Amino acid sequence: MMLYEEPRLYPGGDRAIEVELGDGMNFGLNFVVHRLVGALRAARISGVEDLIPELASLQINYDPDRISFEDLGTEVRRIHAELGAEVTGELPSRLFSIPVHYFDPETTACIGDYRSTHPDKVPDPDLVGRLNGLPDRPALARRHAATEYWVAALGFWPGLCSLLALDPRTRIVAPKYNPPRTWTPKGAIGVGGALTCIYPDRTPGGYQLLGQTPAPIYDGAQRLPAFRDSLALFRAGDRVRFVPIDRDEFDWIRSEVEQGRYEHERVDYQVFSVDRYLDWSRSVGVSAKDRT
Repeated sequence: MMLYEEPRLYPGGDRAIEVELGDGMNFGLNFVVHRLVGALRAARISGVEDLIPELASLQINYDPDRISFEDLGTEVRRIHAELGAEVTGELPSRLFSIPVHYFDPETTACIGDYRSTHPDKVPDPDLVGRLNGLPDRPALARRHAATEYWVAALGFWPGLCSLLALDPRTRIVAPKYNPPRTWTPKGAIGVGGALTCIYPDRTPGGYQLLGQTPAPIYDGAQRLPAFRDSLALFRAGDRVRFVPIDRDEFDWIRSEVEQGRYEHERVDYQVFSVDRYLDWSRSVGVSAKDRT
């Protein structure tokens, strides 16, 4: 990870600024992004309309009739300087438990459909397990479900989340499909690079598929209780824990969703301390270089 001493600002058309804070894709840099987003929100800068955190950067949408690119850039640099570039501090962080049926029939069918035209493609769970030194599929499922994940960013598709494993000992890495799939089941759980994602709808995709959740993470109709205030389940800075389930539990949850009765399991009252997290990383013998 490389943190820049000062943010690098680039115009994103005439109504947006792209703010780059470093070069890399890991938890420490992403935490700095979220901390700056929180400070900018608290500052209530006139003319700022939206703040979109990304993995190593953020986008600020603004009204150019109320504030100029130059003046907004000055405010961003001032607030960044006040915060400093150290990876320290804390943020509110909700914790979601997401049920997942590993190696389920729908993602298995999706992989099989892709392999019908790309026969050299190794089935996703077998490829990911082999690349990460795991002996079989049950070991892969245990590894994937053994940590909390940090919601680093939302994007590409409404509600789609980029998740970073918080326990570096459980990190799973995998290449993306080449070429990508033309379709992916709604609720599929995938791994690409060092990220895990949950597909919010049936979309094209390139992450290696490990399973599927029946619990929606996007609800355009806002039928379920978790979506009363937002179409997307997660916010950047939330945490996710995957809970393995069998097919009977999967079918029951899907039925509850269809009936509009399903309630997501969520803890709202927690605060995430990056200082305590880094202390814990040291206690389990993970060097600073290897931290997520």
